Amino acid sequence: MNRSQIVTHALSHAPTLPRAQRVTIPRLSVSWARSESEVREAQALRHQVFAVEMGARLAPPKGTPAGLDVDLFDAYCEHLLVRAHDEEGEPGPVVGTYRVLTPAAAKRAGGLYSDTEFDLTRLRGLRARVAEIGRSCVHPDHRSGGAILALWGALAEFMARNGLDTVIGCASVSMRDGGHFAASLWKQIAAEHLAPIDCQVRPRLPLPIEHLRQDLVVEPPALIRGYLRCGAKLMGQPAWDPDFNTADLPLLLRTADLPARFRRLVG
Repeated sequence: MNRSQIVTHALSHAPTLPRAQRVTIPRLSVSWARSESEVREAQALRHQVFAVEMGARLAPPKGTPAGLDVDLFDAYCEHLLVRAHDEEGEPGPVVGTYRVLTPAAAKRAGGLYSDTEFDLTRLRGLRARVAEIGRSCVHPDHRSGGAILALWGALAEFMARNGLDTVIGCASVSMRDGGHFAASLWKQIAAEHLAPIDCQVRPRLPLPIEHLRQDLVVEPPALIRGYLRCGAKLMGQPAWDPDFNTADLPLLLRTADLPARFRRLVG
């Protein structure tokens, strides 16, 4: 199965509903952006999620059209798109996206995006086999699992085809409550999902966890739940991103740790 043909159904694992309660579940297809217009669709979704929903203060390059989230790394990345299809099977809007930076592209870009937020010294030995995913987001109507499953299936196929075995990236958590949710989430996840010491990193601008509540009972956002179900590990304390008003949790996943249901998507 090639990357443009990977198709899944959202919530295919959900329990069967009584006939009166059944709803139409859109089919989701995954592809890689092949034109500037498709990249723009991803950037528009990112703007909607990060700027409108999360309140990020975006600083795109001069001349960027309104309503887009654009930065200098976009030109070096591959952009993964999930589309919802209508009842007739016609492809509709982009409802989920990742961008992927390969080791070769990272060299051309001058480094990883994560380098700007974390000291990645301990990952030096892995970098030749590491792909960085970033700007991951899913439309609010599609955060129940299917879109995330589709993204991870396509990403696993991409990694295998390019001889890469490790993914890193930052999962952003809103700090609209001052950071208490993020600090509590960090403590909760670190208790069970902390990476080994040789894969831990240090934030350049740490979230001041010691000054925040860490005892809230919190539910991880859908994307982070998806990462953890895939076997991701937390590489250390979150960084604070003042522009996006987020706490960024550094995550690492080895493709060998992907559960079998994700590996089956790439045959």
